[in-house]
Amino acid sequence: MELHLLPNRVAGAAENMAVDFLLLQRYPQPAHARFRHYGWRGPAVTFGYSQKLAWVREQLGPVDGIELCRRVTGGGIVDHQEDWTYALVLPRGHPAEELRAAHSYRLVHEALAAALVEQGVRALVKPCAADECVAEPLVAAGGRVGQTGIKDAMGGICFQRAEVFDVVIEQTGAKIAGAAQKRNKHGLLLQGSVARRVAGGDTIDWERFQDCFVAGLSAALDVPAVPTPWPEFREEEVEMLTQQYASPEWTGYR
Repeated sequence: MELHLLPNRVAGAAENMAVDFLLLQRYPQPAHARFRHYGWRGPAVTFGYSQKLAWVREQLGPVDGIELCRRVTGGGIVDHQEDWTYALVLPRGHPAEELRAAHSYRLVHEALAAALVEQGVRALVKPCAADECVAEPLVAAGGRVGQTGIKDAMGGICFQRAEVFDVVIEQTGAKIAGAAQKRNKHGLLLQGSVARRVAGGDTIDWERFQDCFVAGLSAALDVPAVPTPWPEFREEEVEMLTQQYASPEWTGYR
């Protein structure tokens, strides 16, 4: 197995959500993990699959000129206007894919926090309190299994408050990074966001951050990271799914 590092791309919110889902559902080399960083064509906000649209609009206020899109993953409301966004897919059967959501969440965020520390950011993964933790297996560096755990938390507005195993600033507890997940018969999709401004903005070398982050994921998953060309999805399938995610029916699903 390998960790396929896909080319960086920029697209609208609906297309970004469609492509992430296709990376889970239709990737032509399904036995391999895959990672991509991507940008946004314009102002965009995404929100979790289970969140009610009326509540989301109430929290956001006026959204003129902002593309609003429901994700297939859970989690809270995420403003993508100043973030660094990525998606990771772990195929069915990988040890990290088989973990409970909180444990795979922590695994990825430990690699992300370490990449920020490499650039002098005092970042860490927010630990769980004694009454939140339960004994569960966690894949560690080298693919080994250790013990940790957490009670699952519900998403609201991302970056307003850090939950357990989010990435935070050590001194202040300000949230730097969060993520949301979807699991099905094909594997696990994790969509993550890093608040650039909180992390350090232009003081961060974001290309170097990506390299360090991917290297950390490679070590934690115990697979080599391999730069890989963009998969040849059927154009009509991408277009149809993009239209679905841009439709009022999908946005107002709940």
